[in-house]
Amino acid sequence: MADNLSLRTNPRLDDWISIEAEGRIRVRSGKVDIGQRISTAVALIVAEELDVDFARIEVQARETGVSPDEGYTSGSMSMEETGETARLAAATARRHLLDLAAAALDADADALQLSDGLIRAPESNRTTTYWELIGGRTFGIAIDPDAPVKAPQAYRQIGRPRVPLGMAELVAGRARFVHDMSLPGMLHARVLRPPHYHARLARLDRRASGGLKRDGLELVQDGSFLALAGSDEFQVVKGLAALARAAEWNRGNGLQTGDLYARLRENPRLSLPVIEGVPQKQPIPPPSPPPEGAVKSLSARFERPYQAHASIAPSAALALFEDGRLTLWTHSQGIYPLRTSLADLLRLAEDDLHLVHVIGPGCYGHNGADDAAVDAALVARALPGRPVLLKWSREDEHAWEPYGSAMVMELSASLDNDGRVIAWSHEAYSDAHTVRPRPGPGRVGPSRLLASRFLAEPIAPQVPGPNMTHHGGVHRNADPLYAFPQRRIVKHLVRELPLRTSAMRTLGAYANCFAIESFMDELATAAGVDPLEFRLRHLADERAQAVLQAAADRLGWRGGLRAEGRGHGIAFGRYKNTKAYAAVALELSIDEAAKVRLERVVIAGDAGQVVDAAGLAAQFEGGFLQAASWTLFEEVHFDRDGITSRDWESYPILGFDGVPEIETVLIDRPGEPYLGAGEAACLPTAGAIANAIHDATGLRLRRLPFTPEALRAAALA
Repeated sequence: MADNLSLRTNPRLDDWISIEAEGRIRVRSGKVDIGQRISTAVALIVAEELDVDFARIEVQARETGVSPDEGYTSGSMSMEETGETARLAAATARRHLLDLAAAALDADADALQLSDGLIRAPESNRTTTYWELIGGRTFGIAIDPDAPVKAPQAYRQIGRPRVPLGMAELVAGRARFVHDMSLPGMLHARVLRPPHYHARLARLDRRASGGLKRDGLELVQDGSFLALAGSDEFQVVKGLAALARAAEWNRGNGLQTGDLYARLRENPRLSLPVIEGVPQKQPIPPPSPPPEGAVKSLSARFERPYQAHASIAPSAALALFEDGRLTLWTHSQGIYPLRTSLADLLRLAEDDLHLVHVIGPGCYGHNGADDAAVDAALVARALPGRPVLLKWSREDEHAWEPYGSAMVMELSASLDNDGRVIAWSHEAYSDAHTVRPRPGPGRVGPSRLLASRFLAEPIAPQVPGPNMTHHGGVHRNADPLYAFPQRRIVKHLVRELPLRTSAMRTLGAYANCFAIESFMDELATAAGVDPLEFRLRHLADERAQAVLQAAADRLGWRGGLRAEGRGHGIAFGRYKNTKAYAAVALELSIDEAAKVRLERVVIAGDAGQVVDAAGLAAQFEGGFLQAASWTLFEEVHFDRDGITSRDWESYPILGFDGVPEIETVLIDRPGEPYLGAGEAACLPTAGAIANAIHDATGLRLRRLPFTPEALRAAALA
C-alpha cells in the first residue's frame, strides 16, 4: 500500500470509528466537507465494509481534540488518504467484531453471517449485534493496514445512488452556516481595513471613538488593527463607516505597479530544474539548440493574471474567549494547523484553543477563512466572556484574501520528420502558491495570518522557500505526462511581487496545463496532425488515452469544426501526474461582440474505483466550471492605492447564463485505488477553450482571461 499520511499519523481505530449503543456508527475525519461530498463517500465506504445500512452512519463534525489531525483538506487527497484509511478502519473493525462474536457465540468467525450489524451463527442460530458486543465502548486496537477488504463484486452500498449527507438541509434551507450562528449575549464585529498591505494607522480621532461608545459599540485597537463590536449588527456596520472617517493612514509607497508579466520575468528569483516532477538543488541546464533530426521548432509564451477565489459569500468566524481559553467556530480547511498558528500568535497553549469546523463559503484553497478566524479571535480576546461573530464584507473578501499567483510559462519544442516531439522545454515563473499558516521556525505560522502584520507588535511576513515536493507549487503539472524523449523543466520562484498569494485550486497546475495543452495544439498544427491523434501518439499511459478518446467520441470530435464562429477544442491532464485523469472536449461559439459562449462540454474522468458516482461527476463538473470562469472572466486589478476589483462588477465570474450543456463520462476501475479528483478537470479546461477559440477564429490566445477585449485585441494585432 502507498504511504498514507492520515493512517500513519492517526493509527488508532478509535480515532476513526465508534459503535454507539443505540445502533449508530460514528465516523470521524479530519478532512472538512466543503462541497466535495467527502462525508458521503466516507460514509458509503464504512457502511460497505461493516455491512450496515447507510442510514446508520453518522459523520461527526470536525473539531480539534475529537477528529483525527489530517492537516489541510487540499491537493485532492481526501479519498486517497481519508477514504482509504476509513476503508481499512472499517475492515479492521469488522474483523475484530466478528472475532468477538465468534467467542460470544462459540462459533467459527469465518462461518458467521452478517447483515446490518446483526451477526448470526448458522449452526446454532444464535445471534448478537455490533452494539451488544462493543456499543459505547472503545476498540483499543490499531488499524490493520493489511486488513482484508471486500471485493468490488461483493459491494452492496458502493455504486448505489444516495442522497448526499447534508443535501436535504441545503435544499430545504435548514442548513446553518457559520454566518447564521447565534449564542446568548453575542456581539457582531467588523474590521476596518487600511487602504492596502503597506498602509499603517497614522492617527485616530478619539472624539469619534467616544461617539461610538455612546452608540453601544466597542472599539478594539491593537496597533493598526481596528475593529468594532456591538450587539446590533446594523449599528456596527454604520459605526464602521464613522470609524473610517476618523482614521488617517500612512500609505507609504503603496503597491508596486507596472508591467506585471515583465516583473515575473525580471524580478529576483530562485530557479531550480525539475526532474521527474521534483525540483533539484543544482544548476539549471541552459536551453539546448534543436536536436539532430528536428525539422520544426516552435516557442510560445503564456500568461495568467492574479485571480481570486471569489467565494460567493464572504468569510466569517465566531469566537469566544473565556477563562483564558478560546473556542472558535470557523470554515477553515485546516483546523489543526490554524490552531497551532493561532496559539503562537496569541501566546496561548494549543490545548487552550478549541476549533470547530462549521460550513461556510467554500473555496478549494486559502481564501479569507483563516484570516477572518484570527480577526474574530483578536476581538474576542479584547472582549472576554462574550461570543463574537465577525463577518468580512464583500470588499474585504475581494481585496484582502490571498490570491492565486500570476504566472508566465515559456515553452519550446522540436518536431521530427514524423511529427513527433523530440525535445521539450517548459519554464514556469510565479510567486509562491502554498503560503498557508503552518507550524514552523521563526513564527512562520502566525506570520502568514493577515492581522499579524498590523498589530502593535507585528510579525513580518516571511519570504517563503521553494516547494520541493513532487509536482508542488509553481511546478505542479509543469512536467507533462506525454512521452517526450528529451525534456527540460524549470521552476522560477519569483520575489518582490506586489500582491499576497497562497493556495488556490490546483496551485500552478491550471496555468501550466493551459500552456502545455495550447502548445500541443500548436505543435499538432505544425506537424499537420489532428490534435486528438497528436496527443494519443505521445501518450504511453492507456488510461490517459482512454479519457481522451471517451471525451472526443462523446462530443463527436471532428478534428476542427470550422463552422463560422464555432469551434471544437480538446485537452487533457492528470493532476500531479499521479491522481485522477481528465479530458475535456467542447464546442463553443463567438458572437459579433467577440463574446465566447460555451455551448457543449464533455468531461471524461478516471478516478479509479468510483464510490459516489454523482459526487464524483459533480467534482469534475464543478472543477470545469470554476476553471472556465478563470479562463473567460477573472483577473484581479490593482493600482498604487490598493485592489480596485472589489465587487462582482469589477471582478466578474461565470454566471448561470453562461453554463453550457455538460456531460460527464466516468470510467470506473473497480478494485483500483481511489484517485484524487477534486482538481483534475480544472487542468484541461483553459487549453480546450483556447484551442476551440483558435478553431473558430484562427486566433491563438496566450494571455488569460479570454475576454471580448482580449479577442478583439488579438484580431487587430
